[in-house]
Amino acid sequence: MADRAIEIRGLSTEFASRAGVARAVDNVSLHVDRGEILGLVGESGSGKSVTGYSIMRLIDEPGRIAGGEILFDGMDLMRLSEDEMRGIRGAQIAMVFQDPMMTLNPVLRIGTQMFETLAVHGHDNERQIRDRCIEMLGLVGIPSPEDRLHAYPHELSGGMRQRIVIAMALLNRPRLVIADEPTTALDVTTQSQILEEVQRLCRELDTAMIWITHDMSVVAGLADRVCVMYAGQIVEEGSVDDVLDSPAHPYAEGLIRSVPSNNMPGQVLAQIRGGMPSLINMAPGCRFASRCEYADVACAATIDLHETGPQRRVRCVHPISDVEAGA
Repeated sequence: MADRAIEIRGLSTEFASRAGVARAVDNVSLHVDRGEILGLVGESGSGKSVTGYSIMRLIDEPGRIAGGEILFDGMDLMRLSEDEMRGIRGAQIAMVFQDPMMTLNPVLRIGTQMFETLAVHGHDNERQIRDRCIEMLGLVGIPSPEDRLHAYPHELSGGMRQRIVIAMALLNRPRLVIADEPTTALDVTTQSQILEEVQRLCRELDTAMIWITHDMSVVAGLADRVCVMYAGQIVEEGSVDDVLDSPAHPYAEGLIRSVPSNNMPGQVLAQIRGGMPSLINMAPGCRFASRCEYADVACAATIDLHETGPQRRVRCVHPISDVEAGA
């Protein structure tokens, strides 16, 4: 427990609409240790990004965090005032967004924006601030980092902008970084380079990271553990090797099968049939049942996330291992 960076217990986040209340995150519990990278995986609408925003307490109306605990450094973030939470964002918990231009101001130089990131959290020695910025740019693989401080965002490539955003997130040496699909728009080579740098930095700085993605191949080369989300719930959790080598939930299996490299050249790509159900007034039972080839009447009952082994959990009455064994 001493090495635990954050622990989430029973987190629920919902959004009100004219049609009803959609529970985008439903009773989610997970944890991340210091220096560990947790992959949070699922298709669009599964609730993974909302989970990240909920941890940061950045849910705006008509959304609200309906329940749960977010335990960080002995504190429940849900009990903090907005002023107290503002002091934690950026300094102790940082977020990296998919589009770097959501973070970078197009009319300010990179150095100005990085200096402000440190200054807002109490750093006032200009020489030390400058040295820290140059150091972090170098750590994320930016060539000639001192020169880049004078550049504007539009003068840099997409890969460089994303590296700078990651450097800004790490400037205050936070205990936790939440990365929301930050490499999706990048080419494969640049993506690979950034993933390698991120993995190294988490080890060197002892920083915990939640990497949000829909891409199982990214998780395979980056994360230590993985949580698979579907329709607002975690349906499987385990080490990357365990989940990728022997997925227990049919949805996790479908995600792995749909990775292009797992399909034979010239054949139609494997895909999960159907689409995600509406999150408004969800019926009890397995939310994946309508798309699952193993579903039967037993799947209509309420299904909890249960342990199947050391650090392994699954939400399924017909896990793949049982089906293959003829259970």
